[in-house]
Amino acid sequence: MNTSNNSRRIVVLDTETTGMNREGGPTYLGHRIIEIGAVEIINRKLTGRHFHVYIKPDREIQPEAIAVHGITDEFLLDKPEYKEIHQEFLEFIDGAELVAHNAPFDVGFMDNEFSLLDPSIGKTQDYCKITDSLAMAKRLPNMPARKNLDSLAKHFTIDISARVLHGALLDAEILADVFLFMTGGQTAIQFTGDNGETAGGSTIQRVALGRAPLKVIKASDEELAEHAKRMTLVSGDNNW
Repeated sequence: MNTSNNSRRIVVLDTETTGMNREGGPTYLGHRIIEIGAVEIINRKLTGRHFHVYIKPDREIQPEAIAVHGITDEFLLDKPEYKEIHQEFLEFIDGAELVAHNAPFDVGFMDNEFSLLDPSIGKTQDYCKITDSLAMAKRLPNMPARKNLDSLAKHFTIDISARVLHGALLDAEILADVFLFMTGGQTAIQFTGDNGETAGGSTIQRVALGRAPLKVIKASDEELAEHAKRMTLVSGDNNW
């Protein structure tokens, strides 16, 4: 794998889980991953490739966790188990630099899933270089006092208005923006006229230097139906 700063393959990842396991690591109380979202960056550009899946665990989700991500037991009833998606997931992350915010949390859960499926699989670090963007933010100067994803996104003026609940794919996309800014992304103010030429201040737009234009990928009918199903369950359980 080419590990130069510009050409290396990066996978930015987030997970949602049945509980937090604050007291003793991923195996404590048997908590499991229920959603994985990951996006690919090559040459400091989002490629449009992503991995996203909901996973049916073998246990109930804690109410405190549902309040964070909105994923219910009912919603996951027809979803695949981890063993059914493992190979595709491993192929997506294999050989990449894996970026996660508070990486020990996500990687700990991933290692637990690997171990439960087959201890011979090994650990995430056997397949990826792991980068903790939270630790990175703590080392950088002029960062906000709080280093959570919301605070960092606000610091870099990244739009997170669509983020009502935590969701693995949306959070991975936001973290990708944050990571690019922390590792060399810059902002510039351009004044453009209606014809796109530089003009006397008719429009102000933020430009992330070194970042490709965002590729708009429309959801399929199946994905829209899945989203509507999840929102119906969340609304019914939480009175939203």
